[in-house]
Amino acid sequence: MRIIAGKFKGRVIKFPNSKLVRPTTDKVKESLFNYLAHSIDLDGIKVCDLYAGSGSLGLEALSRGAALVHFIEKDFHVSKMLKENISSIGAEEQCKIFRIDAVRFAKLNEHEVYDLILADPPFFKYDIHIVVENILKRKFLNEKGLMIVERSIQTQEEDEKAFALTQFKRIGDSLMYLFKSSAKLER
Repeated sequence: MRIIAGKFKGRVIKFPNSKLVRPTTDKVKESLFNYLAHSIDLDGIKVCDLYAGSGSLGLEALSRGAALVHFIEKDFHVSKMLKENISSIGAEEQCKIFRIDAVRFAKLNEHEVYDLILADPPFFKYDIHIVVENILKRKFLNEKGLMIVERSIQTQEEDEKAFALTQFKRIGDSLMYLFKSSAKLER
């Protein structure tokens, strides 16, 4: 796995040999960031990478101009590798790791406000529905902010019901869901 573009282009990202981590493929990541390049100015923005794993999505955003990335990763061993990946590109000053699960993070009363939130949870883990609801309800996104959630075609029915929207992009088995700060989930 590597960083595709920007100032850290070509740098290798290590990922743990763990069933807890399913890295976003380069094909999916490239398609996602091509979309973002036409939707949001990445220069100087604040990003949150939920279910961060190796940090692939957040580090890609950093490489393309983001000023600050917060990584949310609960697993100790996975977060250690994430820290190594951040150190390997010398980005410690621009990154912060929160060792907390995404549900608890999304329930925080005092939190940062982000320009972009990227979430790549395990495909068959449904707590992302609660996370998205809380992020929108608690206004984790600034007024022009975007949140993109990567899911599997195998969870499409449950996801579309919970998110009250359809995917905006399909890449292989991956579906992308787009949320704006003004979105409200209907239950």
